[in-house]
Amino acid sequence: MDRTPVLFRCEGTRASGWEALYQCMTYAAALQRRRRTAYFMGNYEPFPLLSQVARGGNEYLAADHPIGSPEDCNETIRQIRRTGASAVIVAAPGVSTEYLREIGSAGAMVAVLDSEASAQFSSKLVFNPLLGPELRDYDLERGTQACLGRRYAIVRPIFRRQRPMRPIDPQPPYRAIIAMGDDDFAGQSLLRAQELLAASRVDKISVIVRSQHHQIVELKELAETYKGRLEVLTEPSELGTRLPRAHFALTAGDGWSLEMACVGIPQFVMTQNARHISNGRILEEEGAALYLGEAEKVSNGDLRDAVQNLLSDQLERVGMSRCAKRLIDGRGPDRMVNALEIMLHPARSADEERIAA
Repeated sequence: MDRTPVLFRCEGTRASGWEALYQCMTYAAALQRRRRTAYFMGNYEPFPLLSQVARGGNEYLAADHPIGSPEDCNETIRQIRRTGASAVIVAAPGVSTEYLREIGSAGAMVAVLDSEASAQFSSKLVFNPLLGPELRDYDLERGTQACLGRRYAIVRPIFRRQRPMRPIDPQPPYRAIIAMGDDDFAGQSLLRAQELLAASRVDKISVIVRSQHHQIVELKELAETYKGRLEVLTEPSELGTRLPRAHFALTAGDGWSLEMACVGIPQFVMTQNARHISNGRILEEEGAALYLGEAEKVSNGDLRDAVQNLLSDQLERVGMSRCAKRLIDGRGPDRMVNALEIMLHPARSADEERIAA
């Protein structure tokens, strides 16, 4: 096996959102176990995000043009040749077939990280780390391999480590987790925290947000007001003692929802993005969550009634926890690495093996 690097082409700004960047960072961490250097090419803001990218031993390359543009295509090809990358992971919705085909002409294998199925894919690999869309929704060129569904859910190690430690149903007092994803632009974390504080049966609330959340100051001020009952967490390392003790989580149907499912935490899903709707519905169909609908249409009363019903029904919580653990096993990043390695090093025929010998 060679140790040639892998180039990730993704954006991480307020305009594009940060979900794709964090997915790529988790994937890159799994690739490093194969001793492959990861180059991240894009624009990342605010500035502290660069330190997060570099913290995992990755290299950063600034991008001068919007992703998917002809100028960006030429720039990406130059970086492929300069770094000697054997594979390029493109994580951006709506990239054109011509863009992917041109990048592949530079000699690197092209893989796409996509959960919208909104384009025709001419890449060698297509990853969808969410539960939907399904294979029939994708327009794939001949020879493209699709790695879709629950087996490829991107789960960070901190969640996977807590999976065997969490009991099926923790003992009271009742604890809640609010994790509305990487791109909570609508401010649902603050709104739902205020609503859950009014619920008398919820004794402890942990709000998990990224450090660049636009309402981080308001959340910390609210936590100071309700000190001892509400806390705000921004670092994954702080989750270790919260995940095993939580009775339910409030999520947005994105990758965080699948990570909570891996641990076995019952969930209420309120989506904020159209690409997460199918994910939330499938979680409900599998018995791992209750899909309440689009976040802007879920009233305070709807959430309060759902929470009260779940906390009053232990059997429902136990059933949701078991279904969630059965659905997501947390080995998605390892399978994605194996898929990439298989495509980079296809099995040789018997004649080739005889010649090599």
